Parts: sequence; structure tokens; C-alpha cells
Amino acid sequence: MTATPRLRFAPSPTGHLHIGGARTALFNWAYARRTGGKFLLRVEDTDRERSKPEYERSILEGLRWLGLDWDEGPDVGGDFGPYRQSERLDRYRAAAEGLLAGGHAYRCFCPPERLEALREERTRAGENPAYDGLCRALGPGEAARRAAAGEPCVLRFKVPEGRTHLTDWIRGEVVFDNREVEDWVMVRSSGDPIYNFVVVVDDVDMAITHVLRGEEHLTNTPKQVLLYQAFGRTPPVFAHLPLMLGKDKKKLSKRTGDTSLQDYRDKGYAPEAVVNFLCLQGWALDDKTTLVSRAQLVEHFDPHDVSPSGSIFDPDKFLWLAGEYVRRDDPAHLAERCRPFVVAAGLASEATLAARADWFRAVVASERERIKLYSELPARIAYLFAPDEEVPYAPEALAAAQKHPERVATLTGYLAWLAPRLEPLDPARLREDTKRWAQERGLALPALFQPLRCALMGAAGGADLFEAMALLGSASVRRRIERACARLAG
Repeated sequence: MTATPRLRFAPSPTGHLHIGGARTALFNWAYARRTGGKFLLRVEDTDRERSKPEYERSILEGLRWLGLDWDEGPDVGGDFGPYRQSERLDRYRAAAEGLLAGGHAYRCFCPPERLEALREERTRAGENPAYDGLCRALGPGEAARRAAAGEPCVLRFKVPEGRTHLTDWIRGEVVFDNREVEDWVMVRSSGDPIYNFVVVVDDVDMAITHVLRGEEHLTNTPKQVLLYQAFGRTPPVFAHLPLMLGKDKKKLSKRTGDTSLQDYRDKGYAPEAVVNFLCLQGWALDDKTTLVSRAQLVEHFDPHDVSPSGSIFDPDKFLWLAGEYVRRDDPAHLAERCRPFVVAAGLASEATLAARADWFRAVVASERERIKLYSELPARIAYLFAPDEEVPYAPEALAAAQKHPERVATLTGYLAWLAPRLEPLDPARLREDTKRWAQERGLALPALFQPLRCALMGAAGGADLFEAMALLGSASVRRRIERACARLAG
């Protein structure tokens, strides 16, 4: 084991990166950065049918979006590559042959029909439906001749007697009885190596010292520890992270939040909020701090502090965190984050928003207290981009505007008073002057504000009315009120 900690994240590019995998990557990255170690990215693409280059790109983009970087990987190189399993097949063949020659593995010629019948028989008898080791008894010479003659066979690991001990940094001492571990298949009859074999070969070759991974891999660990021993290597330190559970305390599902990282990105979650939320899934800075930055995570993260109990994935808390990061963001930076969502909604082009950068920053600032996700902004500001003659009136806005029979006269009178006060348009001053105007005429403010909001925004609620006027500009304010008078009169 090297003196410098070496950790890895090894996703399979058979789909987009899920939120649980993102947490695993985050914890490995944080510990590597805290200890001055190395963080590797390895792509486990031996599933040739399901692995896709587009999924690999999506995974790498998602990790970068979270602010994670890696010291070695398929895109950055390194001294321990290749870092794609599909490029390491010769190495796996050599390792398998070495285990076979050393007596740690054997060829198994049992046909699938026999294996299925054995499983059914043992299951009916209430026994462990594991392989019975029939082909262990074959002499090496006979097995080699049968394989050379083209008889299909798999390569199985020869599990020794005894018990396998493991010290897990999160779960403490774990002991497995080797009788409960079958002689598992390392290489299929097609020649394709399987996960439990290649992951150990890779970790040995890449000098991995610490393996932080999900609790679901705990059952694989005895097979892998025995394989390390067969290679004459010391296993790495293991730390199995707790499951992420839904609020119903059942395993996370798509319904309760187990969706891809890309889904949260597309919904407009701030990446800092995602990092913050994920680091709280099993770990905490202390018993009172909720907002945790990447820098704080790196400074303090220790796998020993991760709880072995399942963490609760609370979507409401996640959304609240997202809102906190929106409100704390620099206005110019927040505008940059929101801009792609406004463009995607078809409200304006990149060029238009760039040409009106100061105005767009003011637009975003006017809504930052009301949104939690970047994707929520377009619907709230769509009125600013609508042609003045075509502002759609929401049914509830129109109903509120029509509550007062004198609505047209009120708007007409207000526009006559307002027109000379639109240049320059000072929202704070105009707000106070408008209140006095309504008070002098004995008007309740809703009698003016409801039809006025409908006229300007087409909505029953939203941004501050007078800030909206400033964002619309004097000409649009005038045209929209004129159009509302005509429409409400009709």
C-alpha cells in the first residue's frame, strides 16, 4: 500500500449518473483532497451491450458540474492506466491465467441446465443455492484438454475454507464465513470477465488504498478480499456508505428521489446545493450546521464520521437548500446561472440577454427571493418578454381585476395621473405617491393594485408591482394599462 492515499470512483456508463453514485464520488473526492491524496476516475465499461459513450460523457459532465476534479482518468491520463476497463482486457486475461496456474481458480464445464436444476433443488431443500464445486475435482490436465477441445467453460474462483475478516471504517469489524461464499464465476464462457474479478485487478494495478462505496457492495467484499489474498496483496481500507432512504424509510426509488444527477441539473438546482445536500446524507459537520460548502467538506470530511444507519433523502429539505443558495448567490452570477433556462423557455435569445445584461440582472434580482430553482424563473418573468398587446391574463388575475365595478374608471384615472410621472420611473417614490393618490380618492389599494397587476403582468401575484414597472419601462407600462382599460371595459 502506498503512503499517499489513492481513491477512485468507478462508474459504469450504462446510464446517467444517479444521485447515490454522485454522493459516493463526492465522499471519495473529499477524502482524497483532505489528505493530499489522489482521486482517480475509472470507467467500468465491460458491459459491451449497455455501455454507451454518451453516458460516459454525461457522467463526466455531471461530476464537473458538481465541482469535482480527478488526478487520473480516461480523459486526463496518468501512470496507472488505461482507465477504461474495455482497454484492459489483456491484463484481465493475464491475471486470470495467473490465478489458474497458482491453484486459486479452476475451469467449470457444468452446463446451465445442471446449474439451474441444482439451484432449484437446493432452494426447495432450504439450503444455500450455491454451486456445489463439482468441477473442483477435475485434474488440471483434463480441464485444460477439454477447454482446448472447445468445450464451453467458465473460470471459477476457488474459495478457501475458514472465515474472512474485514475492518470497515464505518461498520467496524465484519466477519464472513467462507462456507457462505460460493466458488463464484470470474470469467464467463464467452471470455468476458465479471465485476468482482476486474475491480480487484484494477484496484491492485492502480494502487488503490481506500475504497468508499455504497452499502450494497458489502456482500461482494468477501469475494474481493479473498481475491486480494490470492494475488498476495493487502486489501485496501473499506468504508461502506449507508443506503439513502426515502422519507418512508424504504430504499430510495425514482418516486422518492433516486433520479439521475442530470435530472436535478435540468430542474435548475444549484450545484452547490446538490453538494451540500449530498454531504449531509450520512455525514454532518456538526449537530447544528446545515449549510456546508465544498471547502468545509474537504477540510473536515472523515469516513469514520459517517453514520452506518441509512440516511433520509428529504426532497423538501433539498428544495429548501436550493433556495438558500439562490438567495445567497451574487446577482451577476445568479443571472448567468438562470440565463440558459430563460433561453430554453423561448423568452429571449442569448444575444438579446447579453445585449441587455444590466437589465437582465435586475430582472433576476427582482425574483431571487421567490425562486428556489433556476427553472422557476422563466414562468415568473415571461410577462416582461410578451408583446404589450398580447400579455396573457391568467384567469385568477382577471377575476381579481374584475371584482371592482369601477375598475376601468380607476385604471383610466390612474393612467392620466401616472403618465407625467413615468419619466424617470423611480419605483420607491412611485409606490408612495400611488398610495397617496388612492387614499385621496378613498380607494382601497386592492381596488387599484389588482387590475393594475393584471394589466402589467397578467398575473394575480408575483414581483413587486413598482419594480415590475421599472423593468417594463415607461412606454410598455402606458401601453399595457391602455390595453387593459379596453379589455376590461369589454
